Amino acid sequence: MARGDAGQTNHGAKGNAFEPVHPGETKTLLDFSGSGTICRIWMTVGDRSSEMLQSLKLNCYWDGATTPAVSAPLGDFFGIAHGRRIPFENALFSDPEGRSFNCFIPMPFRRGARVTLSNESETLLPHLFYDIDLLTDVDHGPDTLYFHAAWRAERPNTLGREFVILPSVRGAGRFLGCNLGIRPSAEYGDAWWGEGEVKVRLGGEPQPTLCGSGTEDYIGTGWGQGKFINRTQGCTIADPAAREYAFYRFHIDDPIYFDDGCEVAIQTIGGADIASVKALIERSIPLAPVTIDPGSGAPITRLWDEPAAFTRAEKGWCNFWRQDDWCATAYLYLDSPENGLVPRT
Repeated sequence: MARGDAGQTNHGAKGNAFEPVHPGETKTLLDFSGSGTICRIWMTVGDRSSEMLQSLKLNCYWDGATTPAVSAPLGDFFGIAHGRRIPFENALFSDPEGRSFNCFIPMPFRRGARVTLSNESETLLPHLFYDIDLLTDVDHGPDTLYFHAAWRAERPNTLGREFVILPSVRGAGRFLGCNLGIRPSAEYGDAWWGEGEVKVRLGGEPQPTLCGSGTEDYIGTGWGQGKFINRTQGCTIADPAAREYAFYRFHIDDPIYFDDGCEVAIQTIGGADIASVKALIERSIPLAPVTIDPGSGAPITRLWDEPAAFTRAEKGWCNFWRQDDWCATAYLYLDSPENGLVPRT
């Protein structure tokens, strides 16, 4: 990589515009020595099936680290879960016509950067087009943080437990936000899946410092969740027929900083009227009731303290733990180029 040295294949006449990525192959997209900041990543691929977009793995390494700071399926990293693409633009990502990938998150490094793409499928990807734009010879101060992204999935989640969006990380940094995907289980019919509260725990504390009031509330809407795309919050997929939702929340205007670790999770709680919940229980559908709202202004019944109230209740809204397919990509900055995830026990 040098000044005046780009595009020389075939005497500059579009001689190497794309690369194939064979099954099991890892393609190095960038290997740069020195200081700098990646400013933009653009890609497109010929096979944009959900199977391929979930099998292509993007990894980024900073300053010679042996573990990737960024590791996620291609489609999920670029802002939408489930390997689906739609036209959209928000503060960090865009896809102008539903067939490309753009990321505008600044990614600084001090000694080097390496970006790879692995084809973990059994299918040849004939066409990968990409470019990575960076500033070089950047003098980063001591407070400059390294960009990280972590992806995880539970299919299904464990009943009665939160789905962890960002596993516990060590060190100081900033939680930049996340995109999430859920495939609500058909076992629960039309029962609402999105009553779970997002919880942010700091410094290894068992209880959260930040706590929301519901899934759609976290992304800025309310009373259910349809498709909308805003600068820092949105729902890119709201497809009840396909039983798929994908949504995002970026903490740009409301930053979340931490100096001794962070963990982010969402409760896997849904809700329905009490009669519907009792009918689900009669069918042995896995669930665990937690509260009943009578809807009359009377206090909410907390079933942890009063479990017998569920049997007595004849009307009202019942929230309950449930099991669905969840996935999430968490974006953050850390003070170390190494993967800072604490091993789960």
